[in-house]
Amino acid sequence: KARLGTFSGIETDVGRERLKRFFTSNGNIFHIRKEIREMLIFAPQSVIKDPPFTKLDLISCRNLLIYLNTELQKKIIPIFHYSLLPNGILFLGSSETISGFVDLFSMADKKWKIYKRRDSIYSAQSIVEFPISRAIAKTNEIIMNKTEVKNITRIAEKVILQSYSPNCVIVTEHGEIIYIHGRTGKYLELTHGEAKMNIFEMAREGLQQELPALIRKVLASRKSLTATGLKIKTNGSFQLVNLTVRPIKEPAMEGALLLIFEEVLPEEKMPVSQKVHYEKKSEKIITELEHELKSTKENLRSTIEELETSNEELKSTNEEMQSTNEEMQSSNEEMETSKEELQSLNEELITVNTELQNKNDELSIINNDMKNLLDSIDIPTIFLDNNLCIKRFTHHATKVINLIPSDIGRPINHIATNLKYEKFIEDAKEVLATLVYKEIELQTNDGVWYQMRILPYRTTSNIIDGLVVTFTHIHKLKSAYQEIHKLNQEVQLAREYSDNIVDTVRDSLLILDKNLKVLSANRSYYKLFHTVSEKTVGKFVYELEDNNWDIPELRKLLEEIIPENSFFEDYEVEYKFKKIGKRKLLLNAREIFQGDKESQLILLAIQSPNIK
Repeated sequence: KARLGTFSGIETDVGRERLKRFFTSNGNIFHIRKEIREMLIFAPQSVIKDPPFTKLDLISCRNLLIYLNTELQKKIIPIFHYSLLPNGILFLGSSETISGFVDLFSMADKKWKIYKRRDSIYSAQSIVEFPISRAIAKTNEIIMNKTEVKNITRIAEKVILQSYSPNCVIVTEHGEIIYIHGRTGKYLELTHGEAKMNIFEMAREGLQQELPALIRKVLASRKSLTATGLKIKTNGSFQLVNLTVRPIKEPAMEGALLLIFEEVLPEEKMPVSQKVHYEKKSEKIITELEHELKSTKENLRSTIEELETSNEELKSTNEEMQSTNEEMQSSNEEMETSKEELQSLNEELITVNTELQNKNDELSIINNDMKNLLDSIDIPTIFLDNNLCIKRFTHHATKVINLIPSDIGRPINHIATNLKYEKFIEDAKEVLATLVYKEIELQTNDGVWYQMRILPYRTTSNIIDGLVVTFTHIHKLKSAYQEIHKLNQEVQLAREYSDNIVDTVRDSLLILDKNLKVLSANRSYYKLFHTVSEKTVGKFVYELEDNNWDIPELRKLLEEIIPENSFFEDYEVEYKFKKIGKRKLLLNAREIFQGDKESQLILLAIQSPNIK
């Protein structure tokens, strides 16, 4: 289940932000994200049988040691120490401890049983017993059993007492002596050179021939056998001995043999004639020789059988070795092929490594260029990921938001800002949801104006990978807009003021542009000529009042005299009104400028002294 990374019903145990960040959901089923799953390796590991991992930061071994005996715990704790890096963490269960290995671990948290690896002044390597293969383990088990058998005084004495207490030796099936009782120096002696506790090497003359055959027979039949009248040479003389070999049936000593030496007293000699003495002596020698010959034949037969068995085993072994040799040769060829493939792969890796190094160099140059570019444009910029955590920021961004280098990776809502704006997080989430950028003019606590732009961060693959937030300094522009607005208000007031003055003047006034089109007229003009603005403004002055103003002298004054002299005064014209007939009017004109001299205007004043 953990390997699949699929869980159900965990929303009550895991926070909403953690679920959103590390899981993808399908109803009530949650799947761990692929990038998190690829960071983990699941594998069965036996802390007793398998070789340990190395260079680990953390080992969590909870509620395991309580099921192991003390000996296994003493082996496992040093292995944990070997596997961890310096200052690595060991996490045990609430009922478990590190026993007496206080030189290997120190307590980090007593409540939760968290230990930290300690670099001990004593070498931990010498006490680590690594897990090994079964064959080696079996051999070690035999050695351990042998070691345990060495302490068998009580069992051995029990066996010996069952057979009285003669001089005896307990040996393995291979002749290794594991226990000696009584004085056995008459039958056994140490050999010259390296000390060996093997009874076949230590047997004295007279025992060397009978002993191997007798032991083989007992091992084959698993029954006690006795060889009588053995002549063993001791200190220049011969000692008659009965040798009994008995298999031991105790479970703790299975396969061992008990060798019992019983001395035989020589028969008393009776006085006989010299001839009878020689005959008996000859018969005795013949009997001994026959016995020795019989023993020799048995040993020879046994040796031949063993040799044949050994030859068959050697033949079988030879065939196995030939097969193994062929397999090794095949494996060697495969290894050669693998070596060539690895060499080719190594060359490819070198090429790829070179390309990656070049890419890293290019990326470093691009990164440096980007950093210098962002620092030089003097625009505070912040890069956020999809969870609104800070990825990077420019140096100038610290003027707007209180950022330090260690804030990279933290959520932006954890950082205090200098902005008089409360909807920054809402706007960021809205841009992430709609992918439509936003522009907001806002002010800092110091009164400085910025234009904040929030845009989606698009990769070269057109994938949205966060947001880019920029703050453009618009304080001077904002101040200029305010000044312009203030000036416009003042101009509007001045215009209204001047219009009111013009409207109160009794003389009729017309304002003409350089093409002699009417731009505006005052109230007195409309009243005098009984007209309205729609029939006046935008018309040529010669077209007013049904072309009554199309006077050649007036045209000359306006087109020629005004550009040269800038004004004329008291020009008298006769104007024909519809209701009152002809009347004399006095015209005064003056050239005026609006702003600069390129904007040329003409102010035409009309006096009607005889009209009321």
